[in-house]
Amino acid sequence: MMYLYLKALHIIFVVCWFAGLFYSVRLFVYYAEANQKPEIEKDILRNQYKLMTSRLWNIITTPSAILTTLFGIGMLIANPSLLQMPWMHVKLFFVVLLWVYHLKCRQFVIQINKHTLSKDSSFFRIWNEGATLILFSIVFLVILKSAFNWIFGVLGLFALAVVLMLGIRFYKKVRNRKR
Repeated sequence: MMYLYLKALHIIFVVCWFAGLFYSVRLFVYYAEANQKPEIEKDILRNQYKLMTSRLWNIITTPSAILTTLFGIGMLIANPSLLQMPWMHVKLFFVVLLWVYHLKCRQFVIQINKHTLSKDSSFFRIWNEGATLILFSIVFLVILKSAFNWIFGVLGLFALAVVLMLGIRFYKKVRNRKR
């Protein structure tokens, strides 16, 4: 029964972690776009996005990442047979990738706090898709487990990445037309 409580809490904090990552990167986009505004507007917007980013990062995103990890470790302790399953090894690889992504986002948060962020909004729109690919990978691994066809899965992830990139380019063209 304890395992199911750990699993429920793990899933809840996974959702919170990804929500925090997705919204943080959206704030990075807004912050980068604020750099293109006139000086007075730029200062107001950058300070507001700095505050929003810091609060989101410190109150939701990072605590959720830590709790996700702790409840995940708790699940592995409660059910060590999970570590014998090959899909779990691949999932843990994606979790490590997610932590690398998280720590890189933390660097962007620090840059925003120091007003030294130099990346543009296009970079962050593409950067946001990294979390999307990791999310898709983890969910498919957990749901399909050993039934997961690795060749089609990898090809599917690449196809998803291409579709996302094309979508970003299309959105950028539509957005530029409205200006």
